Amino acid sequence: MKVLYDQVSAKISKCITRKYSTSFSLGIYMLEKQIHAPIYSIYGFVRLADEIVDSFHGYDKKNLLNKFRKDTEDAISEKISTNPVLHAFQATVNDFGIKGELIHTFLDSMEMDLTRKDYDQVSFEKYILGSAEVVGLMCLQVFVNGNDNEYERLKPAAKKLGAAFQKVNFLRDLRADFSDLGRSYFPQVNLRQLSVEDKLKIENSIQEDFDLALEGIKKLPRCARLGVYTAYVYYYQLFRKIKHTPPTLIMQRRIRISNPRKLYLLFKSYITFNFRLV
Repeated sequence: MKVLYDQVSAKISKCITRKYSTSFSLGIYMLEKQIHAPIYSIYGFVRLADEIVDSFHGYDKKNLLNKFRKDTEDAISEKISTNPVLHAFQATVNDFGIKGELIHTFLDSMEMDLTRKDYDQVSFEKYILGSAEVVGLMCLQVFVNGNDNEYERLKPAAKKLGAAFQKVNFLRDLRADFSDLGRSYFPQVNLRQLSVEDKLKIENSIQEDFDLALEGIKKLPRCARLGVYTAYVYYYQLFRKIKHTPPTLIMQRRIRISNPRKLYLLFKSYITFNFRLV
């Protein structure tokens, strides 16, 4: 029965999310149950594309990404796919009216990772838009259940939150991105000798994104507000830890939040939410 295949496809996306990201899994858990599966499907889709460009070494990544793009388009138009991740994703796209331009913009950024190693301001902003901001917008379309007016009202804040998350990821993964993949995302920053001044400049940009994003989180539908706020709290705590880490150490190791600390932040988010502070 196709309904069984639908269920299995959704569970695979959920499994991918839980295996790859404890933080996003906790955030999704705090969303209202009816939107769990759609958000898992978006994460599964994004993660699969990201794995192609970041992990499939020794294979023809460009060809694999091109096939993935074509398979995605076919899945959405035909409303079915033999790839369970794409099958779950197409259902979300079609059910919530996720715009095709968001998907294409995301895949364009993934393609940038295949060739570009250094970024100027224009290409950096383009990459942030595609790799992070539009992912936030895909989720937003689920949160507002396709309501175009609400989507447009909350769109700027959703983009800022996606940008903040991605920039924090860049700082957290500086060593791996630069040493292992040869990438330098932040424009006009010398990662061979990251200065205090350059780090502070990046942090000021992230702080501005977080401040604007928080105002939008407060206006989200109740079904999504606690889950998104939980992810915000986790990433903001990670950001604070990075801020207190010297540039030399950031280039030597990946900054992490321990699992017990994550559970504490989850509890703190729940209490804050239920006292209507958010």
